[in-house]
Amino acid sequence: MRADRLLSILLLLQANGRMTARTLADRLEVSERTILRDMEALGTAGVPLTAERGAGGGWRLIDGYQTKLTGLTSPEIQSLFLARPPQLLADLGLKQASEVAWLKLQAALPRELREQAEFVRQRILVDARGWRDSTVSLASLPTVLDALWRGRRLRFVYEKSSGERSERSVEPLGVVARGNSWYLVADRDEQRRTYRLSRLSDAVVLDEPARRPSEFDLAEHWERTATEFRAGLPKYFVTVLADAVAMPWIRYRGWRVQSEEPAGERVRVTLRFDADFEALQFALSLGAHVEVVEPEELRDRMLAAAEGLVALYCNHEAVLPPIRSSSPATATQEAVPRDL
Repeated sequence: MRADRLLSILLLLQANGRMTARTLADRLEVSERTILRDMEALGTAGVPLTAERGAGGGWRLIDGYQTKLTGLTSPEIQSLFLARPPQLLADLGLKQASEVAWLKLQAALPRELREQAEFVRQRILVDARGWRDSTVSLASLPTVLDALWRGRRLRFVYEKSSGERSERSVEPLGVVARGNSWYLVADRDEQRRTYRLSRLSDAVVLDEPARRPSEFDLAEHWERTATEFRAGLPKYFVTVLADAVAMPWIRYRGWRVQSEEPAGERVRVTLRFDADFEALQFALSLGAHVEVVEPEELRDRMLAAAEGLVALYCNHEAVLPPIRSSSPATATQEAVPRDL
């Protein structure tokens, strides 16, 4: 609706100070011509606007004009008062501040809206933690946040998945929480990198200003690079015939299941793994309750492994065939950009 768009323009200008018609059009998903008509409508309604030409120009509100808005819709109230993940707020040292802010917002609302806010807060909770307690260290997070708040460069020791450790000096750009893991996005040697915070140690804020590109947007960067990284992850597909007794264990790892269909008394299942050694371990763990159908080379490795196991437990002289693949640390990767 046009009224909603006019209000959005007013709030965007109030929050950002100066914006071009092109930027406003992109944010609101309309044409520049539509934005120009909206600006004319706002001016006619008495909103003090001015357009500045040239580099650094754009539309802005005159004399710091602000509007006070009290008409929040139900969806807006729901978005504001959804309970934030408590552990993530605690990691950031903002849990108590968040609770105080919620009380202030609640007190500022009329009684009927206050009741809506409490209704939502008591019925929806976002918990980003996994079912197993994380043992990773976040000792460096306060130092990283200090560097970000103060706009300073950061130095730390970083340990790769291979165990190699080295010192890094970076321009910190932001931190991202994915599940219960934290990541630092930073520029180093004119390249954008992502570091897992649990692998940082000896972090120190340097007395040097950090450079932050004016066009950088953390959410946009993370979404783009994570999507690219996921697309490049290794894929190893396996088809098995599974007994009914094995299906609960297969479905427990549901993200691996690509398809399943009945096949007589068994189920034909296609699974995705990151590497061949993972597929071999998975099939071996279910023993005779699954039969590998394809690829053929995995069938051969299953047979060799089974023969080796029989020989090992019968006479203790056989040696199991080696796993010919890269190590788990390098073959199994998380769906996030990783520092090289």
